[in-house]
Amino acid sequence: MPTPKQISAAYRLARQAYRAHGVDTESALKRARSIPVSLHCWQADDVRGLETPRDGLDSGGIMATGSYPGRARSGDEMRADLDLVLRLLPGRQRLNLHAFYAETGGRAVDRDRILPEHFSRWLAWARRRRIGLDFNPTYFAHPMAASGFTLSHPDRAVRKFWIAHGRASRRIAQHFATELGKPSVINHWVPDGAKDAPADRWAPRRRLRESYDAIFADKAVNPRLCIDAVEGKLFGLGSEDYVVGSQEFYCAYAQDRGLVPCLDLGHYHPTESVADKVSALMMFHPRILLHTSRPVRWDSDHVVILDDAVRALFLEIARGDAWDRVFVALDFFDASINRIAAYVIGARATRQAILLGMLDPTARLRAAEDAGRGHERLALMEQAKALPWGAVWDELCARDGVPAGADWLREVSRHERTVLSGRP
Repeated sequence: MPTPKQISAAYRLARQAYRAHGVDTESALKRARSIPVSLHCWQADDVRGLETPRDGLDSGGIMATGSYPGRARSGDEMRADLDLVLRLLPGRQRLNLHAFYAETGGRAVDRDRILPEHFSRWLAWARRRRIGLDFNPTYFAHPMAASGFTLSHPDRAVRKFWIAHGRASRRIAQHFATELGKPSVINHWVPDGAKDAPADRWAPRRRLRESYDAIFADKAVNPRLCIDAVEGKLFGLGSEDYVVGSQEFYCAYAQDRGLVPCLDLGHYHPTESVADKVSALMMFHPRILLHTSRPVRWDSDHVVILDDAVRALFLEIARGDAWDRVFVALDFFDASINRIAAYVIGARATRQAILLGMLDPTARLRAAEDAGRGHERLALMEQAKALPWGAVWDELCARDGVPAGADWLREVSRHERTVLSGRP
């Protein structure tokens, strides 16, 4: 593994190489470290939550596969694992919580009655770590979601329950923002849909619109503190034919109601380019939420790697200089490998893609394109792929005092031997 002296020497050469292409690596480093990446808490425990076990746990396409030893079984174990993750990551982080990670002290508290006090231990932890908290209502893994429908359910009582849950969740997000002094992004995703062709696609979408309107009508919530996002999907387990909250539904709803659309890399057809959607949507939406994930043949939520889709997504953000208009979060769950390693791999890949976007010689590329020299633009694009960005990444890690390269694996192995091995 490279020594600090080797990292510094390699970075000096990389800085010169990028300067020849009109790129200031110092500026790229500073900005790439400043972009917050919201870590998802559910990788630590395979999306099980901290509630009393319920029927329907795997409903709505939420299912982590694998049985690698060491799954976190409590909030304390999750936070201990996340402490190690934070020590191994460069740049700014946040934590993204789902509502069913409430800690109620053994009392039965249903989701329509959750309160900020049920997340007090998460809040105290975040305050000590000086990170912000984001939030998600949990519209799945509950008897009221067993049919595959929640906010669009034909039964008014079911809709009323989930509306109450959405309203309670927004107040919790606002509480996080108030206490931590940082806005909380709250993302709404529901599993509602049909396995086979429904006779009526209209009524569920009408009910979903009305339910959301009821949730967002709560005037006690300040939209500057609680930033609402809505997330569509192409299909899911049990909703292969029809998803009520489709991409078109949510983009239109978000624009009409002043909300933030969420783009999840796994929620589209494999041949679609999510990166191409960015500039189109941001012509009309002031902000978007990005979920980095990795589909393999379908929305299977594999650990994020530095693949073409992730690189293209953040390259598009960089070329539009839209960093101040995006929120970045992780969304994957893999139970087949060490879960802490999964966090580190996915979070590092996401930040590497952010850095690569900032290292793009955009000005030179545009100059060639504007002059009608398409061949030159293409040649420079290809040349940029060979620039020594890895040396810049190692420098980024060194400046934040975290292991460069794969050095972090030693810490993960030590934690596995001393902590994870003791979990049945």
